[in-house]
Amino acid sequence: GSYAPDGGWDEGPGYWHYATSYNVYFLAALETALGADFAPYQSLLQAPGFSVTGDFRMHSIGPLLRPFNYADANDRVEAAPEMLWLARKFGRTVWAWHERQRSTRPHALDVVWFDARSAGPAADKMSLDALFKGVDVAFFRSAWESREAVFVGFKGGNNKANHSHLDLGTFVFDALGQRWAVDLGGDDYNLPAYFGKERWNYYRLRTEGQNTLVINGQNQETAAKAPLIAFDSKPARAFAIADLTAAYPMTKRVWRGISLLDRQRVWIEDEIEADQPVDVAWGMHTPAEVSLEGATATLKIGANVVRARLLAPVGARFEVAPAKPANSAENQNEGIKKLLVRLPEKTKDARIVVVLDPSDGKKSLPKPEPLAKWLPASKK
Repeated sequence: GSYAPDGGWDEGPGYWHYATSYNVYFLAALETALGADFAPYQSLLQAPGFSVTGDFRMHSIGPLLRPFNYADANDRVEAAPEMLWLARKFGRTVWAWHERQRSTRPHALDVVWFDARSAGPAADKMSLDALFKGVDVAFFRSAWESREAVFVGFKGGNNKANHSHLDLGTFVFDALGQRWAVDLGGDDYNLPAYFGKERWNYYRLRTEGQNTLVINGQNQETAAKAPLIAFDSKPARAFAIADLTAAYPMTKRVWRGISLLDRQRVWIEDEIEADQPVDVAWGMHTPAEVSLEGATATLKIGANVVRARLLAPVGARFEVAPAKPANSAENQNEGIKKLLVRLPEKTKDARIVVVLDPSDGKKSLPKPEPLAKWLPASKK
């Protein structure tokens, strides 16, 4: 039932593989031992969402073969021979193509289930974008078969999901063959009370350790859900909007919209409304070297450059802060820094707009407008 309705997995891509591999081992054993007409086998095979779940694996892995590793996941792609079995069972040969592209060492079950069919997602006319409504996660990319492609993973989701972090609204961003906005992933499971009372004190699990908003310096609500209330996939603007209000009880509305403009630049827009003034901080973790000039931050990895431009509010500036937890037992996040926007004073009403631009920066940007204008007329 966890695959319903559209194949997504709320524990993240790493645990999707963990769960799906054992599910497939079991189904394959039932089929070979008892036959395809065995009723319990057919019932499990036809579980809602299971026949399309290979799409989640494909969309969640970016052009660098690094997944959007939200929750307690790492950013490595392990062998997933279950994709070969699923490709044959449900006639989605592009899933087999995807599994053949991974750079990890072969798995014994590749021999049993290998499928050489499919020329790839371009030939298969696979969508560049996807919404997995069951888990409120969206993915966008500029191309399928290019390491240089732009890729964005964006989640609303459920802070009560197993292995979750307090990360509603977080995102990752790839371009030019590099990952510029990273998810730090989980920490050492052997840390004291990692799955208990200390869980929300560890940096990588706290809200400050995510690429999202921190309001009044507090963690998000641990029981909060953030639905994706809008999604669209068009060449000029592909986007999703998450309603993060439940995560921040000191507010009356918090929306975050992320869009891919012209398949090239990433637009991140936040709207915050509150009855009483609140302190707002915007953050993004990056391995890049960062130089600041007012409302522009230049991010550099090797010879590659991405410019972050702060379009709103007027007068706001970027900062850079360490991403190092005070507790020496935690992962110290070496090589990672945090790009920050702190609003200069508390506010009841704010709009923050950041554009991440891997292009030459010469093309003009649209003016910020309310997120409600992104919505179709039926939802405004």
